[in-house]
Amino acid sequence: MTDWSSAGFETRAIHAGQEPDPRTGAVVPPVYQVSTYAQDGVGGLREGYEYSRSGNPTRHALEECLASLEHGARGLAFASGLAAEDTLLRAVTKPGDHAIIGNDAYGGTYRLFARVAAPWGLEHTPVDLTDLDAVRAAVRPGVTRIVWAETPTNPLLTVVDIAALAEIAHESGAILVVDNTFASPYLQQPLLLGADVVVHSTTKYLGGHSDVIGGGLVVSDGELGEQLAYHQNAMGSVPGPWDSWLVLRGIKTLGVRMDRHCANARDIVDVLTRHSRVVEVLYPGLPGHRGYDVAQRQMRNFGGMVSFRVAGGVDAAVDLCGRTRVFTLGESLGGVESLIEHPGRMTHASAAGSPLEVPDDLVRLSVGIESSADLVADLEEALE
Repeated sequence: MTDWSSAGFETRAIHAGQEPDPRTGAVVPPVYQVSTYAQDGVGGLREGYEYSRSGNPTRHALEECLASLEHGARGLAFASGLAAEDTLLRAVTKPGDHAIIGNDAYGGTYRLFARVAAPWGLEHTPVDLTDLDAVRAAVRPGVTRIVWAETPTNPLLTVVDIAALAEIAHESGAILVVDNTFASPYLQQPLLLGADVVVHSTTKYLGGHSDVIGGGLVVSDGELGEQLAYHQNAMGSVPGPWDSWLVLRGIKTLGVRMDRHCANARDIVDVLTRHSRVVEVLYPGLPGHRGYDVAQRQMRNFGGMVSFRVAGGVDAAVDLCGRTRVFTLGESLGGVESLIEHPGRMTHASAAGSPLEVPDDLVRLSVGIESSADLVADLEEALE
């Protein structure tokens, strides 16, 4: 098998884990739509496969590719991003442990910590992860097992210093988990900056076409990878082969898509920063953004996600979301088509009334790869 570790990102996205089929020469990994495998005698497994919850060749191709893109020791694929997160929490924590999470974490992640893991016995503290002194103060020596970060965050686009958080986590014996969904491995590789685990909703930029649900974990340590693989099999939150194949197909064009997402987002930001109805634009590529310097240091580019606050409050924000034609009103993100949503009533409704509640005048854009001129005209018309 070819070693792709020294190849460029785009080459690894197309080839890592995806050697031509040895029997037929097919250049795309087959969809192994199979539940079980014939054995050559009791325990005589062919290529190690016995049952597709435990292992499937299509899923393993995806897992190898994910590991390569994030420069990790092992990649693991799951049925959704939250399935990946839940498996990780169950594998590395126990009742009585403590986690530090961002005070503007994704609503689904907050719900997992607050309403699923907390009753099980895992305590958590929301902290402004850009305030390193506050992070240090929140650490409970011998009890804090995880520092959990997103960067950029959903939906406030906060950028945190991965290397600095890794240092704090490791000083206390904790691990740093980074949700890299917004940036994708094309724009940012947290493991190279000191993180221990990278989380992805592969539904988003990795899949890229709004046609699959999936999740992934990539780890820097092979022993932790084995531990997670055991829990992946024992808990069973694995993707099917067709879902794995769809994510693999999307990954092949990740680099060129992200370039276009970033370019279109920049054009949209230029419009929003000049518009009288826009109160504030949240985008890490703006020099006035408080994470701009960190983003320049740890990201290749600033991504395709843009959030902004609208004059007139919640009614104006909700009204705007219903006025666009090219931007589709819908949840999720990272697809080739542009989406607009109101986080307070849609993706982050579960955080209402909590320390993670988002402003009610906030609008979030997932800027797609359509013609930039059409996107700009659509947004300008909706704002007017």
